[in-house]
Amino acid sequence: MSYLEIINAYQLSAQQWIFILLAVFLLGLSKSGIKGIGILNVVILAFVFGEKASTGVLLPMLIFADIFAVIYYNRHANWTYIKKLLPWMVVGVLVGVWVGNDISELLFKRLMAIIIITSVLILFYNEKRKSSTIPTHIAFSSSAGFLAGFTTMIGNLAGPISNIYFLAIKLPKNEFIGTAAWLFFIINVFKLPFHFFVWKTVTKESLVLNSILIPSVVLGFFIGVMIVKKISNLNYRKFILIVTTIGALVMLFK
Repeated sequence: MSYLEIINAYQLSAQQWIFILLAVFLLGLSKSGIKGIGILNVVILAFVFGEKASTGVLLPMLIFADIFAVIYYNRHANWTYIKKLLPWMVVGVLVGVWVGNDISELLFKRLMAIIIITSVLILFYNEKRKSSTIPTHIAFSSSAGFLAGFTTMIGNLAGPISNIYFLAIKLPKNEFIGTAAWLFFIINVFKLPFHFFVWKTVTKESLVLNSILIPSVVLGFFIGVMIVKKISNLNYRKFILIVTTIGALVMLFK
């Protein structure tokens, strides 16, 4: 099939194209550091392509945006936290590959939404009483890493989990973004073979579709970078908490 034949085979309406372009624009914004809105692009693409198929459409776009984020924020990455989370995320991904075909996506998303909302409420409480306590126990980093790995494999939904972890350990804005950029670049590349060879959700056809969407991702990323520069550390924390909560509510009631 030719390039145009592959695109036409998707039989996407004008409205669906608008939704898809909006989703990948939001992806670019998210990877630039405007965390929390990533749930919205997951929801939009799932609406257009279906739950499981959308994960394969989204993953190469995530990796493409991760490369921009890693290049731009590389000097801010804190490898101490990457090393703490990454092994547990790998375990979470492998468990996600194993159970991904059997778990009810609706039940999974609602349970995750409840966990995220509860965690955000705890963080709001700590912010209000200005707690300076930073969780250091291995149980906290291991459970956060495992849940992030599991949720990113099942539905590219690890963003809220990682947001909660990085907010809890009080990473400054740029360090937050740089650490997350490297962490998700590594884990998304690790996920790719499973989507190719096990779930078969990344295909030649989906990659052709991805190629059309690249400009929208790039536009979203650089607009996001300009926005992030204007947000203070304090306001950034508040923004992430609010947007993560909204995203979790969207997940809960979708």
